[in-house]
Amino acid sequence: MSSIALRIRLLARRRVLVTHPRSYVTTPDTSPKPPLAPGQQPQVETFSSPSKPRLYYPRPPTKSDLPKIKKRWPLLLAFATVGVAGWAVFLLFATNQERLASSIVKQIIQTVRENEELRDVLGDAIRPEPAWYLNGNPWISGSINLPAGHVDVSFRLKGHRGSGTLYFTSIRRAKGEAFTPLRFRVISDGGKVVNVLPKPSDAQ
Repeated sequence: MSSIALRIRLLARRRVLVTHPRSYVTTPDTSPKPPLAPGQQPQVETFSSPSKPRLYYPRPPTKSDLPKIKKRWPLLLAFATVGVAGWAVFLLFATNQERLASSIVKQIIQTVRENEELRDVLGDAIRPEPAWYLNGNPWISGSINLPAGHVDVSFRLKGHRGSGTLYFTSIRRAKGEAFTPLRFRVISDGGKVVNVLPKPSDAQ
């Protein structure tokens, strides 16, 4: 067979392989290679140029590498606590100032200043005892509810001889009637009780 016919057969076979690719899986050839003949050099594969390095992509950080976010709820809780406490203090101060400015408390103070028995116990210049946390104003405990007909207050008194605590309670039994004092007394720090209410004989 001539070389031209052999080339034609090879080209025809190559066309068949290209148009009809194999649909089965091939396995690499793992058969042992024959030993080299004496004086034969092993085949060495050479490259025309060095290989190009691939692009470098940094590894994404894991959960352990992520920065820790500081919790903000303790700070918000502290601000909320301070705000609520400040609002409560403001309400107490405003309520105390309202009681102090009421006509009932002013009339009580005027009455105790004119009581002779109380002057003998507390001395002259009887006045409400100031509180340091109220910037010199006295603290009035209790409640004053004139529309409901109920007054129940207590506060500290001070004179040049001593101090004591005043207790005053008055109610209105029916709408349109005057208030009836039920308790109006001063207990000094020494334990002596002074009733400021007029005695029944004095009222007659």
